Amino acid sequence: MNSAILEAKKQQVKQVAERFNSSISAVIVNPRGLTVQEVTELRKQLRDEGAELKVIKNNISARAVREAGYDELSELFVGPSAIAFSESDAVAPAKIVYEFSTKHDSLELKGGFIEKRVVSLEQLAEVAKLPNKDGMISMFLSVLQAPVRNLAYAVKQIAEKDDQTEEKE
Repeated sequence: MNSAILEAKKQQVKQVAERFNSSISAVIVNPRGLTVQEVTELRKQLRDEGAELKVIKNNISARAVREAGYDELSELFVGPSAIAFSESDAVAPAKIVYEFSTKHDSLELKGGFIEKRVVSLEQLAEVAKLPNKDGMISMFLSVLQAPVRNLAYAVKQIAEKDDQTEEKE
């Protein structure tokens, strides 16, 4: 093989490995069977959430995941493959791809990683069912507010009771 071509491929592997390292999560899928419109729709949904779908040659991807330290994922790059990357939201790619696959049977999830940990398909499905980051923050804040709200309600009830007893006297 020509040394220039070999060097170009090494550079591609390095760039893809950097993309894996800079991403907080990535989901590998088999898009075979999706129409161009469906792939475009999936890309748009991912882009709206700050994620991106890339189709990269399997041998480049397999070498890149090994270089990035995700050796277990290298065996997933057989047949058609696409990778949904996210650098900002750990849940978004899993959630979008999982929901899309429930509506489009031809989209097959292969695996991926979330917050730098390789996850199984079952774990990927569990994460996909979680609310997004804003939803989790909202739930957490409501849990924090509940004791204060209950205390305020109790104080209000006591104050109303005291007002009623004063009016009777």
